[in-house]
Amino acid sequence: MAVNDYERIAQVIQYLDAHHTEQPSLAELASHLGLSPSHFHRLFTDWAGVTPKDFLQSLTLNHIKRLLRDGENVLDTALEAGLSGPGRLHDLCITLEAASPGELKAGGKDWQIVFGFVESPFGRCLLGEGPRGICYLAFVDDSPAAEAPGEAALQAAWPAARFIRDDRALARLADRVFRRPGPGPGQPRLRTFVSGSAFQVRVWNALLRVPLGSLVSYGCLAAAIGQPTAARAVGSAVGSNPVAYLIPCHRVIRETGVIGNYAYGRVRKCAMVAWETSAAA
Repeated sequence: MAVNDYERIAQVIQYLDAHHTEQPSLAELASHLGLSPSHFHRLFTDWAGVTPKDFLQSLTLNHIKRLLRDGENVLDTALEAGLSGPGRLHDLCITLEAASPGELKAGGKDWQIVFGFVESPFGRCLLGEGPRGICYLAFVDDSPAAEAPGEAALQAAWPAARFIRDDRALARLADRVFRRPGPGPGQPRLRTFVSGSAFQVRVWNALLRVPLGSLVSYGCLAAAIGQPTAARAVGSAVGSNPVAYLIPCHRVIRETGVIGNYAYGRVRKCAMVAWETSAAA
C-alpha cells in the first residue's frame, strides 16, 4: 500500500458520507479524487479487498444495524460459554496482560521501550513495544510536527522507562499487527501489556471477544461485564484504550446504529469497520 492510499480512501469515505443517498457511480468517485475509473477501482480494491460498491454497502445504516445485532448475539454466546483469557482480534491472537498496582506505580522503571512511527492501512501510527509486549499504539497525523506530541504521550504513559526509536524494527512489527484478516492457521500471536484500572481492563478484555465483522453497543458491553447501568463508564474505558486497533474499540457503536465518535476520527473508524467487514464476508 502506498503511503497516500489511506488519505485517498478517507476522502472517498467523507464523500460517501455526504452523498451516499445519491449512490454515486464509480466514475463520480474516481473524479472526486482526480483519478481514472480503472485506476481508482484498482487502488480501492487493493486497499479494501472489495469493490467500491461493496464497500459502500458496508457503510449503510441497515448493514451497520445488522452487524450490531449479530455482534451482540455473538458476544452474549461467548460470555455464556465462559470464554476467558486471550481473545481473538480477526485472525490475530492477542494476549492482554495488565500491569499490577506496583507496576503501575513504577511507570516502566528499568524498562526499555522501542518505538517507531510507521505506516498502516489506516494512516501513520506510533507503535511502542516493551519487554512484555506491545504497550502503546496510537494514530498520528502524517506530518513531522505530529511526532513530538506523539512521543510525549507515549512517555507520559510510561514515565520512568527508557526509550529507543527504531522505525525499521517497528515497521516489521506493524506488518504483523495490521496483517490483512483472512482464514487459515498460522496467524501471528501478539502480546500486549497495558496500564489501566481493573474496570478498564475488564472492558478491554470484553472487547477482545468481539469477533471480526461484528459490532457491539456500549450498553451491550456494559451488560457483558456485569455492569448494565454503566454504559457511560464503559464509554470512558473504551476511549482510554492504550493500544488502538489491537483492542478493537472501533467495534463499539451507539444502540441506534450510528458510528459515533472515535479518538482518531470518525472517518478512520468507518474505514476500520468496513475493512474488517469485507474481510469477514
